[in-house]
Amino acid sequence: MALIDYLVQGYQMALVLLLAPLLTGWVRWVKARLLRRRGPSLLQPYRDLAKLLRKDVVLADSASWLFRVAPYLIFAALWVAASLVPTFAGGLPFSWTADLIAIVALLGTARFFLALAGLDVGTSFGGIGSSREMMIASLAEPAMLMMVFTLSLLAGTTELSAVAHFMMTAHVGLRMSLGLALMALVIVAIAENARIPVDNPATHLELTMVHEAMVLEYSGRHLALIELGSALKLVLYLSLLGCIFAPWGMAMAGAGLNAYLIGLVAYIAKLAAGGVLLALFETSIAKMRVFRVDQFLGAALMLGLLGALLLFVSRSL
Repeated sequence: MALIDYLVQGYQMALVLLLAPLLTGWVRWVKARLLRRRGPSLLQPYRDLAKLLRKDVVLADSASWLFRVAPYLIFAALWVAASLVPTFAGGLPFSWTADLIAIVALLGTARFFLALAGLDVGTSFGGIGSSREMMIASLAEPAMLMMVFTLSLLAGTTELSAVAHFMMTAHVGLRMSLGLALMALVIVAIAENARIPVDNPATHLELTMVHEAMVLEYSGRHLALIELGSALKLVLYLSLLGCIFAPWGMAMAGAGLNAYLIGLVAYIAKLAAGGVLLALFETSIAKMRVFRVDQFLGAALMLGLLGALLLFVSRSL
C-alpha cells in the first residue's frame, strides 16, 4: 500500500485519542445549555486530565499489582478498539483487524480488568460497582453479539470496512432488521458508557453508582487513564454507529487527500450530531432503578435476536 495510507492509519489512531476528551466536553456543554446553565468549557476535560497527571498516585495498603496495572490495560484495550473502527477512511492497512467480534472481545477485556480492579482493594463500593457492571455485561454482550450476527448475515462479513462499503451500496435500502440492530446498538451504547437512564456519570451516590463505584480508589495518572478510556469508549460507540449506519462521506484507501478531508469533516459532524442527540436524550429522561436495567438491556437483546431471525426468515427484511 502507499505510504499515505499508513500515515492516514496513524492519524486515525491519534485522532480518536485527541477527540475523546473534546466529545465528552461537548456533551456536557450541550446538556448545560439545554438546562439553561452556562456549563463548563469544551476544553475542561483536557484540563482535568492534565491536573490528574500532575498529581501523585495514592494506593491503598491492600492494593495488589493488579490494581496498579489495570488502568494501563484498560486504556490500551479501549484505545486499540476505538482505533480499529474506521472513522473518516476505510480499507486502510490495518482494516483486516477491524473485526466486530474482535472489538467486542476488547471491550469485554477492558470491562473484566475494571471489575477486578474494583474488587481488588476490598471496599464495599468497589464490590457493588463490580457486581452491577457484570450484571449489565451479562445482557449487553449478548445483545452486541446478536447485532453483529445480524450485520454479518446481511453483509457476509464482520470486517467493518467491508460492512461500511456494503452499507453505502444502493441495493441495501430500508430494512427492518437493520432498524432493529440500530436500536439494539443504541441501547447497548447507553448502558456501556454509563449514561442516563442506566447510570449517571456525574453522580457519586453510593446507591446508584456503577462505573464510579469501581474507580473511587484511583487517583493521579491511574484515574486519568481510566477517565480517558471512558471517553474513548464513547467515541468508539459513536464511531460504530457512524461507520455502520451512516457511512456517508467515508473515504476509501487511495482515494486522495481531498476525499480524506471530506471524510474527516463528515466524521467530526457525525460525532457532534451524536453528542447533541445524547445530550437531548439524557435531559429528557430520568435515571431508572438499578433493578430495571435488566429489562432495558433485555429489550436490546430481543431486538438483536429478532433482527437476526428476520434475516433467516426473509432476506428482504
